[in-house]
Amino acid sequence: MKFPSPPAQVVAFVLVAAPLVAGFSLSPSPVSSVGVTGAIRSSPAPLFGDARGMVATNAEAEAVAAAEAEAEMGQKRKKTKEERLKAASKGLQVHCVGLSIHHAAVEVREKLAIAEPDWNTASQQICSDGRVEEAAVLSTCNRFEIYYAATDARQAAARITEYLAERSDLPVSTLRKNLFMLSGDDAVWHLMRVAGGLDSLVVGEGQILSQVRQCHLHSIEEDGCGGKVLSRLLNGAVAAGKRVRSETAISKGSVSISSAAVELSEMKCGDDLSLPFSEARLAAIGAGKMTRLLITHLASRGLERITIVNRSMARPMELAEQFPDVDIEIKLTDDLYDVIGRSDIVYTATSCEDYIVTEALLEENGLAGGRPLMLVDIAVPRNVGEDCKKVPSVAAYNVDDLKAVVARNTAMRQKEMIEAETLLREEAAAFVGWRESLAAVPAINRLREKAETHRQAELKKCTRKLSQNENFSEKELEAVERLSRGIVNKLLHGPMSHLRKSDSVDGRQAAVRELSDMFQLGEETAGRNGRGRRK
Repeated sequence: MKFPSPPAQVVAFVLVAAPLVAGFSLSPSPVSSVGVTGAIRSSPAPLFGDARGMVATNAEAEAVAAAEAEAEMGQKRKKTKEERLKAASKGLQVHCVGLSIHHAAVEVREKLAIAEPDWNTASQQICSDGRVEEAAVLSTCNRFEIYYAATDARQAAARITEYLAERSDLPVSTLRKNLFMLSGDDAVWHLMRVAGGLDSLVVGEGQILSQVRQCHLHSIEEDGCGGKVLSRLLNGAVAAGKRVRSETAISKGSVSISSAAVELSEMKCGDDLSLPFSEARLAAIGAGKMTRLLITHLASRGLERITIVNRSMARPMELAEQFPDVDIEIKLTDDLYDVIGRSDIVYTATSCEDYIVTEALLEENGLAGGRPLMLVDIAVPRNVGEDCKKVPSVAAYNVDDLKAVVARNTAMRQKEMIEAETLLREEAAAFVGWRESLAAVPAINRLREKAETHRQAELKKCTRKLSQNENFSEKELEAVERLSRGIVNKLLHGPMSHLRKSDSVDGRQAAVRELSDMFQLGEETAGRNGRGRRK
């Protein structure tokens, strides 16, 4: 099975969603380019619709109102058997909406960033009115993506649009330039590349696999909204990511965002600070995973001393224990600007949603226009305000400035990337095959029901006659019942296995039609309905 580049499927998705979107714009050419990393990337074409122009039909509005009324009453209408069969035959299609470092600036990404503890809350909000049946959020430093499944692509796209517009509070024109939409096989392929580390700024980095794994674990929690399809997809993506890293050399010697930040500061140190990197006084704000990776890479370059500023002492003390060969000085946030004032390079990596370093605060603390200072911000949302770049003698960098640093890393990994994509295609094809097999479920259910109906009818006739024979005991009648059930199951095993094992979508659909005609499944339903109308 081939997985085309995202833009082709993006166009198909937009054609489905277009009637709901007023002023929808689409780039006429696919975005497949050689980026700053030096590797050819197939990036989703940035597109989005005006949320204000998205108008539901009267029927849709009534359906939403009814759903809200039911929610207020604490009642959720159960689907009828016919509705469940229809939904299963139509299938839940997988979609992805989001933005990443490849085509969205950090000031846009941080507007949509969601802390991991709030991923499930966001998923619940997306699924609140029923238009989206399953949803999972993946929010990292370099990407914000919503994976969702729905039977009605139009209504689902409308709901996702509403949610993003409400959350970001950004002009629609800004969203349109940065967001991408993927549907079907392209959404599956995108997630596989993300988990495999091929869509990362730093190709082969391992942190994204851990983040996708957390996305899967959250989706299957009690308050998660993963469902059958998304949980299977996310679990398959995690397995694919593990396989890529174990069967290829994509992750050997790879760098992370933290190591890229170290390399950037080392590269810029001479020009910005006029001193060797080995002589620079270093400080890190925050004591999470990014700081731990930062110290790991600094230690490999001979780091002997660093100051860590954090809100509490616990995590910095843990880091001091993990790196006994590094002299780690621990300070609380009250001493932040004192530490900045006596440092040459300051790395910021906190989870704070507001700026902790700004032009005004630097001036207030007498740090503007003094000796040279380098600020390297690897947090999203950003910790360092954009206005710090205006301060004399201050050089401020963020994650978007790391692209040039990782270009050489990606160029050296072309062979591994090709090998990894081969493995990822196998995993993606396995999921697509499983998803398409769900289309056979209604036919299997109808076949079972018809066989069970006939079995019970014939068994009833048989037992009525046998019960008149005084020589037959209850145990013998039960044996006859088990015999009839066993015969039916064995006869059905072959047809149902044939439905499940059809290799292609067309083959499976043909098998469903053949069995429906052979066992008169459609006629049986029509016959029952017809008899029900007779008087």
